[in-house]
Amino acid sequence: MLTKYNPGVIICLRKLTICLGLVFLAFSGFGQEFLFKRNRQKQSITFKCIKNLMVIPVYVDGKGPYDFVLDTGVGPMIITDPSIIDSLNFSKLRKIKVSGLGIETVEAYVSQSLDVKVGSTGIKNIPTAILKEDLFNLSGHLGLKIYGLLGFSFFNSFIVDIRYNENRLIIYDHDAKIKYRGKKIPIEIENQKPYILATVDVPGGKTIEARFLMDTGASHALSLEMLHGTEFPLPEKKIKANLGMSLSGQIKGYVGRVDKFNVGGHVFKNVVAGFPDFKSIADKIDLSKRNGNVGADLLRKFNIQFNYQEGFIYVKPNGLSKTPFEHDMVGMVLYLDQKEYKRVLIGEIDENSPAEKAGLCPDDEIIAVNFKNIDAYSLNELTEMLKSKADRNVIFEIFRDNQVYFKVVRLEKRI
Repeated sequence: MLTKYNPGVIICLRKLTICLGLVFLAFSGFGQEFLFKRNRQKQSITFKCIKNLMVIPVYVDGKGPYDFVLDTGVGPMIITDPSIIDSLNFSKLRKIKVSGLGIETVEAYVSQSLDVKVGSTGIKNIPTAILKEDLFNLSGHLGLKIYGLLGFSFFNSFIVDIRYNENRLIIYDHDAKIKYRGKKIPIEIENQKPYILATVDVPGGKTIEARFLMDTGASHALSLEMLHGTEFPLPEKKIKANLGMSLSGQIKGYVGRVDKFNVGGHVFKNVVAGFPDFKSIADKIDLSKRNGNVGADLLRKFNIQFNYQEGFIYVKPNGLSKTPFEHDMVGMVLYLDQKEYKRVLIGEIDENSPAEKAGLCPDDEIIAVNFKNIDAYSLNELTEMLKSKADRNVIFEIFRDNQVYFKVVRLEKRI
């Protein structure tokens, strides 16, 4: 789902899904790989985990480090801030049309001339899509300057061992001796993205097998989009939600829970899932190859070893595996102003949510929370606070129309 920031058009944080799996780019020469320097065969890299997304340092054409999201849901590398590339002449780059959920067309530019380094590894002439402007406003939503997304080229070059409970990953050359841990599960790599089979309970007591995109670049746990050619059955208890915003309007749907989700014999109960409106997405994206996607709120409950080239993963539950799935208990989106990153603003507010009941409004600026200046919190800390405990009161000091107001929001477990 391609999204563009403006005061009224933002993507909901609970579904920070950059569905660039929907983007089909006509690149040639995908044989390039990241290579270790000299005879090195492994390296450990620390990542920042922000709203469940992995952010790693990347060097582009010898400059950096720049923070990129490590995202199995994208094929070619995507640069969202072209200012990091010197002397970029868009008139000499091949122009392509990017299509995605809820949009008509967006222009991007193709480059195969960039050199990229991650840790002690590098790749020359990496296939890259360059956006002339930041359509995602990832920086605003994550509270950290983000310059792009890195996907297939990285994961296909190594055996990638993601240790979510340690906030680090270990990359191995394919010739290295690897000690695999946990349960082996086959995956399919299609259009440079990994797919996995899992079973999920549906209303009526049935359990069905479904195919899911594994998407480390999606902050939610689960998205259920299609079953047997039509909409996925909705749970009895659900709430209306804006699952995101696109250039042509809101992506509406519901949020509910599924009783059980089983992947590789590991069963998760009461999983929070999004159910996008089928009619609004079916004619925009190809749902024939998947039933939905599994996002990082579920994936992070494992330590995962990806082997794209041989078509499998190993998963081992970590210390996060028993943490229950919780949905946002306030019903609003927070983001940083794109020009002044110190300003925390309110975006979309769900209908009949605690935020709406408390009188908060889109475009309100939050200047303090629980009588502490907003600078005392990271955006990640605020997000965790707002899904931490039902019946907890949170006091917001907001700035609106040149006046200061205090609003008390009572957190509510809505599903």
